Amino acid sequence: MKRICILMLLGFTFAHAQTNLENKERVKVHGVLDNWHKAAADADFEKYFEVMTPSFVFLGTDASEYWTRSTFAAYAKPYFDKGKAWKFTRIERHIYFNYDRTTAWFDELLDTQMKICRGSGVLLRQNGQWKIAQYVLSMTIPNDNSEEVIKIKTPIEDVQLDKIKNLK
Repeated sequence: MKRICILMLLGFTFAHAQTNLENKERVKVHGVLDNWHKAAADADFEKYFEVMTPSFVFLGTDASEYWTRSTFAAYAKPYFDKGKAWKFTRIERHIYFNYDRTTAWFDELLDTQMKICRGSGVLLRQNGQWKIAQYVLSMTIPNDNSEEVIKIKTPIEDVQLDKIKNLK
């Protein structure tokens, strides 16, 4: 019985330590993402781009928006240079980790100039720091308004679909 109690205590202690480590990493990931959004709001180009991996990809709200780090930087630079990029404020965020906490993925709701948007992405821990590897930004559409939005976007996206299909 004494051995069972000791094993249970050790198991509880290990589980508690793992939870504490994960919570510390979660706080770090929140910080990276919150500071990233703040850097955009402050039009701080260097801070915004320094937290991205070299292979970073940004998927925007338009189907044509597939940006590598360098193409996204070229697109964004004029906005940052004018002192006004974009302001995304976190409403809520969920963060998840792989088994050894070297990869994190998340989803978040944001208050933006486009109203409520959803962001999601992946961060990698590199040299002890969290770096954003992928970010996906989507505008949300209330279900009751889906048909109206589909009517608006159909003629535009039919052309895009034809172009995409013809490239294959």
